[in-house]
Parts: sequence; structure tokens; C-alpha cells
Amino acid sequence: MTSENTEAAVAGRSNGAGSDDRLLEVNGLQVYFPVTAGLFQRKVADIRAVDGIDFYVKRGETLGLVGESGCGKSTTGRGILQLVRPTAGSVKLDGTELTELKGSVLRRFRRRMQMVFQDPYSSLNPRMSVRDIVSEPMQIHGLYKGRERRDRVAYLLNAVGLNPYFARRFPHEFSGGQRQRIGIARALAVEPDFIVCDEPVSALDVSIQAQVINLLEDLQEEFNLTYLFIAHDLAVVRHISDRVAVMYLGKMMELAGSNELYQNPLHPYTKALMSAVPITDPVVERARERIILTGDVPSPLRPPPGCVFNTRCPIAIDVCYEQIPEWREVSTEHWVACHRV
Repeated sequence: MTSENTEAAVAGRSNGAGSDDRLLEVNGLQVYFPVTAGLFQRKVADIRAVDGIDFYVKRGETLGLVGESGCGKSTTGRGILQLVRPTAGSVKLDGTELTELKGSVLRRFRRRMQMVFQDPYSSLNPRMSVRDIVSEPMQIHGLYKGRERRDRVAYLLNAVGLNPYFARRFPHEFSGGQRQRIGIARALAVEPDFIVCDEPVSALDVSIQAQVINLLEDLQEEFNLTYLFIAHDLAVVRHISDRVAVMYLGKMMELAGSNELYQNPLHPYTKALMSAVPITDPVVERARERIILTGDVPSPLRPPPGCVFNTRCPIAIDVCYEQIPEWREVSTEHWVACHRV
């Protein structure tokens, strides 16, 4: 990539990339972690955290990413942002191939993509004041100076629902929900287009979760943001997401619009997940079928051949143990990887 093309992409111009409304495109993404053994620490195997997934995120939308713990959701988000370098595959943001960027070029491009981390207690530096935490990204990217930077910090704190006078305080003086708001303000500091929200409410009290979710929705509208929202709470994901993707053992199982996925799940794993979502109507709750999956999730070190879900699938047939199911679009924007669909 030439320096002119890179500068155009960092500045937010599409650089002639595509005519549709896709901001992020992921194709064949793999993130493997090597396992070593012996005196010379030779590689003996790979942990397949993310094993060849494909999806896209449209401009201004929220794509929810759900699945059991350890299925590769967070690693997917970190692989997209190049915090963890992918083993293989393509990640394009506005037409720019992120896997090919390195050094200062990648650092400049990171202005367009940020992350809100899961744990608000460990993601903030306890030795830095709130003003320093929020202004540090601006300093790194050379945005604003002096009084303008201080005013920008005050504006962002006010935008996330915090008193600007709190800027001189330190993280230990805040509650978990307030710390997460500081993390959101830090992510907004460099005016990004795309934010990965890595389970941003899972460590918060239930009473605070709704406040943070509503805040993220308000900020998305105000700043024209695009989210990849990673979570395991299906009720939260349904509320905030336009489309929802389901992962299992490093693979993508199903992807569809939020209402479509919850009302018409096709993959047996998705059906099992949806059957666990509480329903407020007691009559409907008693009448519906509860799907209980047996067995444990296989190790990503040695995933089963064929479909990775075959060891727990209630409708698996011979082909499920022999061939990897194709990732295909069965109806408009409804994708699924299952031989039985």
C-alpha cells in the first residue's frame, strides 16, 4: 500500500473501496496459538482459537457476536484490530487490508478503530488521572493541543454521563459502571469509525448494564459509530444488535438479522442457545421446548473432524462427522453452516 493510499484511508476516505455499505469485511480469518514442548520448545500443535470465519459489518450498524465462553469471540475482536496478529485470512476496513499494515502505518490507522474492554477494573491505568487516560490517545495521534485537548476531555466525559470535574480523579475513586464510561470516553477520543465492544457490560451490575447499553446506542447515533458487540447475554445482544452472529469452537455457525435469528433459528446450536433465553410470558415459557445439550465443548487443540458441533448435535448424521459444512446464504442475509439445513 502506498503512503498516499494509507493517508487517504486514515483520513476516512473510502479510497475507491467498494460500492456497497460494508465498513468491515472478514474472510477466512484464522487465529492459531502455537503449543510448544521439549527442551527446545518446538511447536507440536496449534490451539485453533478462530478457525476460518467470514462475515461483514455494515456502516452504522451493530453486529452482535455470541457464543459460549472460549469459543473465540474476544480473539476475533482482537484479531480484527490486529492486537493479535491473524494466522491467515483477510480483514478489510473500508477497503484497506489491515493484515498487511505494520509499524507506524498501522498505528496511524488505529485511529479509525478502537476497543472497549471487558474488565473496567484492569483496563484503566491506576496511576493515571481520568484526564490523562482520555487524552493519551489524542497525544499519540497528535490530535488537539493545550486548552483544546482539555476541552475535548471535558466534552467526552460529559458525553458519557460523567461530570467533567472528575477529570482530576483516579480510577480507584469510581464504581465499575463509571470506570466503563471512562473506557468508552477513551475509545471515542480519536473519533473512530469502528469500535469493538468486548463484553462491555458482563462485569457490571444488572442495574448498571441497561444504562451502559443505552449510552452506547446514544453515542452510536451521535458519532455515527459502527459496533462489533461481543457478549454472551442473548437478551442484551437482541436489544442492541441489528444482526447477530453465533460462534462455536472457533467457527461461525449462523448469522442473520436480530429478529430473524431469534424467531427463526436454523442451526441446532442456535436453537439450543435461544431456548435458554428467558421469556417474560409464563404461558409461553411453559409451552416452549427446552433444548439441553449433552457433553462438553471439545478442545480447540483437537477439534473433531467434520462439523465441530457434531459431538453435541442432536440431529447429526454421517456426513456431519466427515465433511466441514459450507458457510452458505440460505435466504437473504441469513447465513448458516449446517448439513441438515
